[in-house]
Amino acid sequence: METFKIYCAGRFIGTDQLLEVVNPFSQNKAFSTYLAGIKEVEDAIVSGLEAEKAMKQLPTYKRYEILSTIVESLTKQKNEVALVLATESGKPLRLALAEVNRAIQTFIVAAEESKRLPGEVMSIDWAPEAKNKEAIIKYFPVGLVAGISPFNFPLNLAVHKIAPAIAAGCPIIIKPASNTPITALLLAQIIDKTDLPKGAFSVLPMDRETGNMLVTDERIKLLSFTGSPDVGWKMKNKTGKKKVVLELGGNAGVIVASSANVKYAAQRAVVGGFAYSGQVCIHAQRFFVHEKHYEAFIDELLPLVRALKTGEATDISTDFSVMIDEKNAIRVETWINEAVSEGAKVIYGGQRKGNLLEPTIMVNTNKEMKVNFREIFGPVITISKFFTFEEAVDMVNHGHYGLQAGVFTNAIDEMNYAFENIHVGGVILNDIPTFRVDHMPYGGIKDSGLGREGVKYAMLDMMEGKILVKNK
Repeated sequence: METFKIYCAGRFIGTDQLLEVVNPFSQNKAFSTYLAGIKEVEDAIVSGLEAEKAMKQLPTYKRYEILSTIVESLTKQKNEVALVLATESGKPLRLALAEVNRAIQTFIVAAEESKRLPGEVMSIDWAPEAKNKEAIIKYFPVGLVAGISPFNFPLNLAVHKIAPAIAAGCPIIIKPASNTPITALLLAQIIDKTDLPKGAFSVLPMDRETGNMLVTDERIKLLSFTGSPDVGWKMKNKTGKKKVVLELGGNAGVIVASSANVKYAAQRAVVGGFAYSGQVCIHAQRFFVHEKHYEAFIDELLPLVRALKTGEATDISTDFSVMIDEKNAIRVETWINEAVSEGAKVIYGGQRKGNLLEPTIMVNTNKEMKVNFREIFGPVITISKFFTFEEAVDMVNHGHYGLQAGVFTNAIDEMNYAFENIHVGGVILNDIPTFRVDHMPYGGIKDSGLGREGVKYAMLDMMEGKILVKNK
């Protein structure tokens, strides 16, 4: 069992608090590292503040070089990183490799965006008193950033905070999830070998109480949190005057309209519904299928789900594996059984062994059942019938979440209606809501979050505009 040191203020260190990381599939101890305490967090904050000037003064070519060096090193080590990611998270190795490739792409995008920092020259002589004056608007780094990342994408969702911070010129402290911290520490080993100013980057696993320092400390200028809505909105109430970006959960809806390609929609539904056991913020949870396709959609879907190969996450042939822990698997099983007791029907799956919960398909649900109304964050989808497109849009909009939605249709009027009327941060046409590429603006409304990620959009939050007015 390899032990990894944490990365604090440009140094790899240990503490007196050992953190053991368990393989969710085997339940064996896979790695160990350390928990940061108050002293380590304070050291990281002080060093981050001291690095603000150096980060601000990094010329564009240097930021580009640093980010490009990370790309090169991560590409060379992607198989090793993916294996660690699969081991600590229970994510099937094929998906772990895809996540590493996405993280590489995120750094590539950040390298390019570092050359495109916003700015403009503004004509302000629209008013008589501004005759013979003009203005220059530049954007400057906001200062020290804190990023809190979740277990389900332990590399790429951390990178969605780290890469924009480097590109924008901000020091950053990352708190990874306690059950998947090793992947971020491998990344720290890569970043430590670049020319990034020491102290500008820290990776500190810590308990929630210690991590609260990142939320409340006024020296931190921006908090970027990805995780559950309950935790995220409580954090926001404690952040004081700092900027806040929240990327929270969802119960994404999918419409399969009368003009849709049903076979293709079913193929994509398997990915959207069951990739990484549904432990994805934009997991395709609720399917609304036009009544003329309802039976055909189920008929197309069932054999595809049956064909999923279940097994150890580190096996490259595995399609489907365990949830992160038994506690969450029991929660999802409980919601399934509760829905069944209220009249719902399981047409596939529904059985649990430890933290392995079968891919589950449910019908005859209603909109208030937890399997629909709440974020299930597990391998469960519900399928409901609709008769008019407007009715389907209303069904998608029901509830507190609004992250992304998928709409399978070949009718232009339905495409337009969906875009105008579905209350989400992103509408994905003829694909699942689980679709995301790393330079697009990504985020939700309602309980699903505040602000947008995607490298360019995260950078805008990490910078502040300043205007200079001068004589011509």
